[in-house]
Amino acid sequence: MAKHIHEIRDPVHVFIRLDTDEREVLDSRPFQRLRQIHQLAMTYLIYPGATHRRFEHSLGVMELASRVFDIITEEPIHDKVRHIIQQGDDKKAYWRRVLRMAALCHDIGHLPFSHAAEKELLPKGWDHERLTAKIIKSEEMEKIWGKMRPTLISDDIIKIALGPQKAGKLGLRLSDWENILSEIITGDTFGVDRMDYLLRDSLHAGVVYGKFDHYRLIDTLCILPKSEDGKSSMEPMLGLNAGGLQSAEALLWARYFMYSQVYFHHVRRIYDIHLKDFLKKWLRGGKFSTAIKNFLAITDNEIIVELRRAALNKRHPGHIHAKRIMEHKHFKRLYERNPIDQDNLDAVELVYKAACEKFGKEAVRIDKPTQKGGSQIFPVLKGGKILTSTSLSDTLAKIPVAANDFVFIDREYLDVAEKWF
Repeated sequence: MAKHIHEIRDPVHVFIRLDTDEREVLDSRPFQRLRQIHQLAMTYLIYPGATHRRFEHSLGVMELASRVFDIITEEPIHDKVRHIIQQGDDKKAYWRRVLRMAALCHDIGHLPFSHAAEKELLPKGWDHERLTAKIIKSEEMEKIWGKMRPTLISDDIIKIALGPQKAGKLGLRLSDWENILSEIITGDTFGVDRMDYLLRDSLHAGVVYGKFDHYRLIDTLCILPKSEDGKSSMEPMLGLNAGGLQSAEALLWARYFMYSQVYFHHVRRIYDIHLKDFLKKWLRGGKFSTAIKNFLAITDNEIIVELRRAALNKRHPGHIHAKRIMEHKHFKRLYERNPIDQDNLDAVELVYKAACEKFGKEAVRIDKPTQKGGSQIFPVLKGGKILTSTSLSDTLAKIPVAANDFVFIDREYLDVAEKWF
């Protein structure tokens, strides 16, 4: 009997379709929790429209992953990589389903407010990817995988959702084929996780930085042998036909602009720090529980309620930090290192140390987010030859790295600190 197709309206992809089996994943307790996890944490305090959630982003990643799979598994396929593609309708149907479910569940283990400080808020050895794997293998989810036709193996979903590095830490090894499928989601250049969040975040934040022609880009993707200086190896990876090069340029520039203007916005960063400080005071032992029942019980909603309580209660251990968030009395930017300045890489630490000595450690915060962006090298098929992206595009070679380092200070000391600085 044909499975019923469910349609979900989406502001980015118009319609996203799932069948009855996939709808069970959507309706599961772990996935429904993502309705209460903001995609961009407290960015809505700076960009009021950025209230979207991990729920719709995960649906969007599934939609884009499906499109990429259909493109790269259809002819023409490069002869040097043909052998890695699973042949036969049954195998292709299985792996397409695994990819869709991996894409749908790739963020299922995110902390409340998608918190970037998970190293400080989770027990040693844990991160949101390990939590994702634990949830995918939970009793509730294993029942769903077992009822699907074809039946899905949870380890296959985990490998594709996490990628070779994270899955490897769990003792899982990926074949060349599985590496390609994982790259569709997690890839640093053409991963659809990034494609969707750039498009979705820019839409909701009300900025144009994240827009690019993803239709054209996806239509030109293909599996190619890795190319270095014009010499191809047998290591397969996602590349593209030359006609999509301008779309790839737009994608990578969009990433740079979104990080430098939105994700690394200084007010958004200090709210993350205040929230981290609050959670370390409020959570038992300063850490989130990794027990699935307890973990799934805490969403952004519970934290917002607790922030309100704490802001009104001077005896609450997180009172000061909650008040800074709820009354918008966040620390102010004292110093920002120019990312172009490569001669003073230690400047932010020097300023932080001096400010701590002058005003006290509790009045000063430092923020050094992981650098993002920069040029990307990937294979491009042009005139039957495999070339490197940077040999064909001067623009790609010139994309800068987004690296915004900050020192913040309690607003009560700002005037004095600026004169001192």
